[in-house]
Amino acid sequence: MPGWKGIVGASFNPDEFDAYCHTLQWLAWRPSFIVLHNTGAPSLAQRPNGLTKKHIQGLEAFYRDEQKWSAGPHLFVDDRQIWVFTPLTVSGVHSPSWNKVALGVEMLGDYEKEAFDGGRGLKVRTNAVAALATLNAILGFESQTMRLHREDPLTTHACPGKNVRKLEVIQEVQDLILSRHPGEHALKPVA
Repeated sequence: MPGWKGIVGASFNPDEFDAYCHTLQWLAWRPSFIVLHNTGAPSLAQRPNGLTKKHIQGLEAFYRDEQKWSAGPHLFVDDRQIWVFTPLTVSGVHSPSWNKVALGVEMLGDYEKEAFDGGRGLKVRTNAVAALATLNAILGFESQTMRLHREDPLTTHACPGKNVRKLEVIQEVQDLILSRHPGEHALKPVA
């Protein structure tokens, strides 16, 4: 399809993802915030071993050939890894109102039904928080600017599901940023 932006198609653990993001430069496009999603289908139960390279290639064909979109979300996060899908330095397609201004982060799972605070859902959450903390720190976002897909006025479904509570995720992102960079955010004594 003409205009397809391509995919990176590489997976990282949280530390590798952080190192990878430090190699990038946002010159042609710079997002303003991050939108958090869940896949819904497939659910965690439907992907007992997380996402594989074959699954990522299938998602590429789905977005490019079936949907006829120019791109897909930027990340797919499962309980084992963080997949970079659409390059982080170009706009993606993931949320009608915010495609041109936001990064899209998809979490494997159906968090309308599946747990987000235990089991594999908690592992997805931990990896997603790590990815969000990296992107917030590198791009200079305040973690409170994160939005859930369901907050998009042009969206009709409850993505990322009722079990994803925005304020809890924001707090975890803030806590992780502070633990990674404790001196940078500490209050300085007034002279």
